Amino acid sequence: MRTIEWREDGTVITVNQLKLPNETEFLELRTCDDVAEAIKTMKIRGAPLLGAAAAYALALTAHHSKGKDKAALIRELEVAAEKLRKTRPTGVNLFWAVNRILGKAYTFNGDARETAAMIVEEAKKIADEDAAANRAIGRHGASLLEDGDTILTHCNAGALATVEYGTALGVVRAAVEQGKKISVIATETRPKLQGARLTTYELKRDGIPVKLISDTMVGYVMYKRMVNKVIVGADRIVQDAVINKIGTYQIAVLAKEHDIPFYVAAPKSTFDLTHTSAEVTIEERGPEEVLYIGIERIAPEGVAVLNPAFDITPLKYVTAIICEEGILYREDLSSLSRTAEKK
Repeated sequence: MRTIEWREDGTVITVNQLKLPNETEFLELRTCDDVAEAIKTMKIRGAPLLGAAAAYALALTAHHSKGKDKAALIRELEVAAEKLRKTRPTGVNLFWAVNRILGKAYTFNGDARETAAMIVEEAKKIADEDAAANRAIGRHGASLLEDGDTILTHCNAGALATVEYGTALGVVRAAVEQGKKISVIATETRPKLQGARLTTYELKRDGIPVKLISDTMVGYVMYKRMVNKVIVGADRIVQDAVINKIGTYQIAVLAKEHDIPFYVAAPKSTFDLTHTSAEVTIEERGPEEVLYIGIERIAPEGVAVLNPAFDITPLKYVTAIICEEGILYREDLSSLSRTAEKK
């Protein structure tokens, strides 16, 4: 099944990612507030999935609206959109989806009921497009992998981070479906342990060989030539950098030092080519994520904590970006940036 789905009774069903891998719990979300809370608490996470979730949150708002005319519906949508924009500031897919839905609502020629129905269909379309984009990313990226490769990945850029199939793990899945023997080394990804909890869960479920390492072992496994390529996802791709889960930058630097290709797999909804890394807000999360593992405190009372959720990897460390349209190298991205700025 998909990671997130719309039900015709006006609810959204998704996996509670905080409970994995020990428990599979499905959330039934009925309002925009429900979705916003799930995003803030990371029950829903992963850049492409956040885009689909935000679209569905606006669809819930429209579907359950009591507005008597289109103007009232638009006001409700704008309030909901602002709530969603405040949930997580770094990943661009959420903002892209919100702006797309609002843009359609503003220009649609219909009454409130017809506009609401259109928004639900547009949200479904966003989800369908993400699923198709991930399959295409997988096909393009699989051409870069060779039989016998071991891929290092960071965080979770799999089916759980998308509507289905995955970005970085979608490349691995596609290569395996082609008959290539591929194995994966997954970092634990402190402090939320998405690699340990989610990436290994997905790969074991699919029967793809995976080894889990601590974040501090990346240099060791590269030095020992245990890794052939690195593939990660992205939360935002700007003119000069890739913004992804904290820890990505140091992996990219180590990969360059060891002459290991470093690939980023992401749909074009992740591209934000009219901005640079200096203009991106990096989300700072609460200290408890670092101070505790589960319910166990691991640091003394009163210690200060720095907890950025993402870091910035300059493009000079990126071998190529794999998107649904193909494989983009630095010069390709520069050309796209110039085109985006002219629009």
